[in-house]
Amino acid sequence: MDQILAIRTFVRVAEAGSFAKAADTMNLPRSSVSKLVQDLEAHLGTKLVERTTRSVTITTEGVAYRERALKLLADLDDMDGAVAGSRSAPKGKLRVDIGSVLANQILIPALSDFQHQYPDIDLMLGVSDRPADLISEGIDCVIRGGVLSDSSMKARKLCELDYVICASPSYLDGFLVPERPDEIEKHRIVSYFSASSGKRFPLRFQRGKERSEYLPASSGISVNESTAHLNALLAGLGIGQSFGFLARPHFASGALVELLAEWKPENHSLHLVYPADRFLNPRLRAFTEWAAKAFEAVDARRRRNETTETIHTHG
Repeated sequence: MDQILAIRTFVRVAEAGSFAKAADTMNLPRSSVSKLVQDLEAHLGTKLVERTTRSVTITTEGVAYRERALKLLADLDDMDGAVAGSRSAPKGKLRVDIGSVLANQILIPALSDFQHQYPDIDLMLGVSDRPADLISEGIDCVIRGGVLSDSSMKARKLCELDYVICASPSYLDGFLVPERPDEIEKHRIVSYFSASSGKRFPLRFQRGKERSEYLPASSGISVNESTAHLNALLAGLGIGQSFGFLARPHFASGALVELLAEWKPENHSLHLVYPADRFLNPRLRAFTEWAAKAFEAVDARRRRNETTETIHTHG
C-alpha cells in the first residue's frame, strides 16, 4: 500500500463526502479510491468511513485521523515544496473557479503571461456566476466578491471594484434623465439576481452620509450573469448598476451614459479564497501572487489615487 496516497485519498473522500467525487477530483478510478481507503483502514485496524448506498459518514476515529493527516500532509508538501522549489518551477493541476465577466474581461486576457511564467501548471478554469463549493468539488481556490463570512476559508484581497449607474442613449431618449436616486422609480430597471437564491439585488446609492437603496417591485428584466447584464444595458432595456471597469469603455464610445455620478456606493471587494485547512502549495502560491498583480489594473483604489494625483498636479 502507498500509505501517503491512501492518506491523501481518505482526506479527499472526507472533504468531498463521496467516493465518486473524490475519484473525479483525483483523476483516479472509483475502485482505486475505495481500495486505498479500505487498505488504510486495514492497516490501522479501525473504520474511518461508514459507507451506505447514498452517503459517506466519517467515523469518530476518522475525524480525529483526518485532523492529524491534514497537518502531516501540509508538512510533507511544505518540505517537498521547499526543496523542489529551489530547483524547479511549480507544476501539476490547479483548479480555479471565477465569475464569467471577471474571467473573460480580466483573467483570460492576461493568462498568456501566467502560462509563460508557469508552463508546467495545468490550469483548470471553472467559469460560472454560481457559488462554488470548494471542498466537495475539489476546487483549489475561487475568486469571489463581497463580504466573507465563512471562517473555514482563508482569503487574500485582490482589489476593489467600483459601481456606476448607467443606461444607453437609446433607452434615455424621450425620458427625463434622473438627477436623484428617487427619480429612478420612473424608469425600467435591469436587475441582477442571485443564481443560487433567485433574490434580486437592489440598486445602492451613497453621497456623503446620505445612503439609500432601491429595489423595484417589478423589473423590466433580471439576469444572473454579469456579461448578460451589461449587454441588456447596451441593448437599451433600462437603467442598471454595473462595475465601473466594464462600463467605462462604453462611456468613451457613447454606447452608455453614466447617471448619478455623485451617488457612489461602497466598493465591491474581490478576494482569492481557499480552504483554511488546505496547505498553500507552490501552484496555488504562484497563482495567488500572479493574480494579485493581474487584478491591479481594475482596482478602484488605484484609479482614485491616480485621479487625486492628477487634481493635485493641475490644481
